[in-house]
Amino acid sequence: MPLLLGPFVRCRFSATLHVLWLVFAGFTCTGSEHTATATLPAAFSDLLPHFLVEPEDEYIVKNKPVTLTCRSTPATQIYFKCNGEWVHQDDHLIERTVDPATALPVMQVTIDITRQQVEKIFGLDEYWCQCVAWSTTGTQKSQKAYIRIAYLRKNFEEEPQGKEVALDQEVLLRCHPPEGVPQAEVEWQRNEDVIDPASDPNFFITADHNLVIKKARLADTGNYTCVAKNIVARRKSTSATVLVYVDGGWSEWSKWSACGADCSMWRSRECTQPSPGTGGKDCQGLDLQSLNCTSEQCPQTVSGAEDVALYVGMVAVALCLTLLLIVVILVYRRKKEGLDADVADSSILTTGFQPMGIKPSKPENSHLLTIQPDLTTTTTSYQGTLRSRHDATGKFSMTNGPLLDPLPNGSHTLHNGKLNSDPAEFVSRLSTQTYFKTLPRDVANTSYGTFNFLGGRLTIPSTGISLLIPPEAIPRGKIYEIYLTVQRKEDLRLPLAGCQTLLSPVVSCGPPGVVLSRPVILSMDHCSDACLDNWAVRLKKQNYEGTWEDVLLMGEELVSEPYYCQLEAETCRLFSEQLGTFALVGESLHMGAAKRLRLVLFSDAYCSTLEYNIRVYCMDDTQDVFKEVMQMERQLGGRLIDEPHVLLFKDSYHNLRLSIHDMPQAHWRSKLLAGYQEIPFYHIWNGSQRYLHCTFTLERLSLSTCELTCQLCVWQVEGEGQSFSLDFNIAKDTRAVDSEFLLMDSNATALAGPSAFQIPYLIRQKICSSLDAPCPNGADWRMLAQRLKLERHMSFFASKASPTSVILDLWEAQHFHSGNINQLATVMADIGKQEAMIFLVSDGEC
Repeated sequence: MPLLLGPFVRCRFSATLHVLWLVFAGFTCTGSEHTATATLPAAFSDLLPHFLVEPEDEYIVKNKPVTLTCRSTPATQIYFKCNGEWVHQDDHLIERTVDPATALPVMQVTIDITRQQVEKIFGLDEYWCQCVAWSTTGTQKSQKAYIRIAYLRKNFEEEPQGKEVALDQEVLLRCHPPEGVPQAEVEWQRNEDVIDPASDPNFFITADHNLVIKKARLADTGNYTCVAKNIVARRKSTSATVLVYVDGGWSEWSKWSACGADCSMWRSRECTQPSPGTGGKDCQGLDLQSLNCTSEQCPQTVSGAEDVALYVGMVAVALCLTLLLIVVILVYRRKKEGLDADVADSSILTTGFQPMGIKPSKPENSHLLTIQPDLTTTTTSYQGTLRSRHDATGKFSMTNGPLLDPLPNGSHTLHNGKLNSDPAEFVSRLSTQTYFKTLPRDVANTSYGTFNFLGGRLTIPSTGISLLIPPEAIPRGKIYEIYLTVQRKEDLRLPLAGCQTLLSPVVSCGPPGVVLSRPVILSMDHCSDACLDNWAVRLKKQNYEGTWEDVLLMGEELVSEPYYCQLEAETCRLFSEQLGTFALVGESLHMGAAKRLRLVLFSDAYCSTLEYNIRVYCMDDTQDVFKEVMQMERQLGGRLIDEPHVLLFKDSYHNLRLSIHDMPQAHWRSKLLAGYQEIPFYHIWNGSQRYLHCTFTLERLSLSTCELTCQLCVWQVEGEGQSFSLDFNIAKDTRAVDSEFLLMDSNATALAGPSAFQIPYLIRQKICSSLDAPCPNGADWRMLAQRLKLERHMSFFASKASPTSVILDLWEAQHFHSGNINQLATVMADIGKQEAMIFLVSDGEC
């Protein structure tokens, strides 16, 4: 700072400083540059300077400098200070005037700030400037003015996605504009025309820039674009097409017609209110109804010879048809006789059937078998496999041939029907019927079987999906052919709105409409964090017309409803009295809600070029999606290069980022131009695919380079992350996709009768009769539920005719593959029931 600063430090008693002031005050400048010193009249010498104009915040656009202005009165000097350093006096532009109202001198100083000056400290701190004004009395400082470099990035953080919506449905189009300084303003366009919510109240733009169409109209069909702009640039998102479709609706029925010559009248209606449009569904149901008239309404005619001949002809035709029907029935019964066999073995109701020629070992503790076979049971009809439930390798697959092997004659009649050995033909046959038109023809993900009152189980291998049909769920005397399949997400239009996301596979079991005496249990994986405080989890069911309905809200189940859910850490158990198509949909209640993603890494099994690819899959953490990805990679010839990791992905609107680091630069380099890859948030949360992947293309500098070590990171912005430490040889380790992940379940996909259950049928009945009755000391089904940690569902169990049987059904569904029946026996012993002794039998003794 020049020596001019000295005189402006106020001091009343220093003679030396007073002399200096006189010296410097004599050097006044009449020009507009170089110095900012002036003398003040004696009348204003006691006034402190005050600012008429202070510097304001400015943005540097491209390379244009900005000008800062400071004006003060009365002032002898004004200088700018930027980021703690004085601006050189030669950079100041000075103007002096006199205020005509007060006669006070006015001094104005301006400086220019360039982009280069700001960039010198860019990223370390914000660039700021302020001016300091002096008078003979003292100094004053202005406010700080911040100078920022303006910009607007090209890529939107979230772009709107196209949707197909029904008429009058609410539509939400999301938009997160690119990062920019100053922050970008957002406007929406429809077909290039700006949307103004003030003129059309059906539109609403939220504070976070999302567009809401309150009720979709036909006129709202179009291309919607999110436009972000600031002082630097204007960016447009990709257009999202919104298609508003109209499902057809029936008009009112017309009046009944007059009674015709055939003694009937009719009425009609048309599919015109509204007519189906833009891909909407046609009306369901009949458009024509007929009704027989009463005798008084029928036209009266005189009978004659013609009428007698007509009646005689009608009688003759009826007799011919009757004879033909009798012949068909006789032929059918003769063919069916070859498929019947008589069975006499009461073990079908206990532990299964021991094949002839095998003599079971005599149990050492035979007194422990407290229940003898009931040989007085009346003749029943049985359909199912009769293998021993402990012979795991002998369990009969329902997809490979006859349901039962022929057995010796006896008192029980067994209808030994056959299933077609070709699963594809079975699925094709089902899909042609009225209620099965939506059944996918994916044989690999479909299981089916034939069941009666003894129940059974259907399982889709390697998916975690199964259907337990408890004993007595199918009424006695009924035999049902039941299927279980996983629906592909692209095959169905599952409506998701707002913060909703799909948490489970879409599973179909059927045929819908069958009569069940008690609920079946459908087990399927889910990918939520299982914290109901974070979610509103709904069970959705597809009705006959193909639309999805909310049938249950988790945590608010009513025991009177036909559906009930138990949400475990990774599995959902659905009790249902109706078969159909189901899915779990979650709506996050706040940003703490998270869904589990499974991160899986694959690479090329064989590499003969310099390029080498690593594929990172980000999928819902459910077994069915993992199975699909593994099968797809096996077809591509890929291999798994690390154990899968699990990442909690939060509903924070932040994207998922993937990057690769720490490669040996002397041997490898990445062909990725940016520092990371990014998967948009909405593609994961409510996208059309349940698995996504990014590919990292690496290049080795020599074909002799085979060792690859690196760090691969996957993280959500401002959220959780996972890292993979890779170290392998791309030439030696040429294994295909690990077989242990692709092994199908060794258990049969369909089991009928006793082989489908851990607990024998008669023993189960004995336990139910013992625990269903209330006990004063609490040693009943309630204690059983507590010991099995199922007390949260007490009200549901209590609503059933046999609470114990429902608890045992749930235990069977949870522990079919891993259950230890002796552990259940220990629980029974703790309750104090002697029936527990029946479990303490080895596999050979059963």
